[in-house]
Amino acid sequence: MIVRTTNEITGTEREVADPKGNWVSKRIVLGGDGVGFSFHETTINAGSVNEFHYANHIEAVWLVEGEGTLLDRETGQTYPLAAGSMYLLNGHERHTVTAETQMRMLCVFNPPVVGTEVHDENGIYPLVTVPEQPNGKHANA
Repeated sequence: MIVRTTNEITGTEREVADPKGNWVSKRIVLGGDGVGFSFHETTINAGSVNEFHYANHIEAVWLVEGEGTLLDRETGQTYPLAAGSMYLLNGHERHTVTAETQMRMLCVFNPPVVGTEVHDENGIYPLVTVPEQPNGKHANA
């Protein structure tokens, strides 16, 4: 069993901030935990526009706080987002999230991220694998 709190993660290598200051991701479950997915709490700042593309991962996002829009850059379709909204990027869609108010999201990635990934110039996380640790915990846990 793994039990963690966001307070424990805050200020550690599991808390990753966007270099532009638009968002912060707290990586609660990572690939080294050996469960087949990663789980994050991401906060996006009000007024920010964020372009993402997960070419190597499927991402499910559940918005628990805030309002904004999601633009599917593949189709041009825009979706309103509010608490209780969920979107699934099961086609590796390039997308833009615009935060009207601060947005807090719970995100699941498959395959799991290992925690060291950063978005490249196209908004993509590289596919990084890490062997599971003998105790089922990430090496940096």
